[in-house]
Amino acid sequence: MRIGTTAPDFELADHSGERRALTELTAAGPVVLFFYPAANSPICTAQACHFRDLGTEFERLGAQRIGISTDTRDRNQHFALQRAFDFPLLSDSDGAVAEQFGVRRGGWLTRKRRLRELERGHSTAARRGLVRQLLSVKRTTFVIDRHRVVRMVVRSERGHVHATKALDYLRYLS
Repeated sequence: MRIGTTAPDFELADHSGERRALTELTAAGPVVLFFYPAANSPICTAQACHFRDLGTEFERLGAQRIGISTDTRDRNQHFALQRAFDFPLLSDSDGAVAEQFGVRRGGWLTRKRRLRELERGHSTAARRGLVRQLLSVKRTTFVIDRHRVVRMVVRSERGHVHATKALDYLRYLS
């Protein structure tokens, strides 16, 4: 997904089970959509907590923060409750939305394929499949305007830079 392109619409359940659609979210103002690989991992926790801690700043600028991962709704719910997040965490468990946004890591091994490789004596097949599952998306943040146009993209595995860069961009616009 590049700057200036229209973000694909999607509808996913958040950590509380409520269905959220991108068109509805952007109708209320800009959306800062951040993809994170795995709930409760150290870098993802730091990334999401930084978005939480800067919440007042984002609200002043009229922007909504939305986290999205391939974790299950239950895992996201635990993560949100444990860290007192005041924004929705969406569950993209099949990776379809990550694929649309171009942040899904390639080469996912299906369970069937992993078993087949194990039968053939490839000892690293299961481990490789687990790593790819844990790191299923590239840590990426999108600033999306009311018309679903992508205005900024942050691509970095350093979790603490995403909220700061998105916030700096939103300040620049206002």
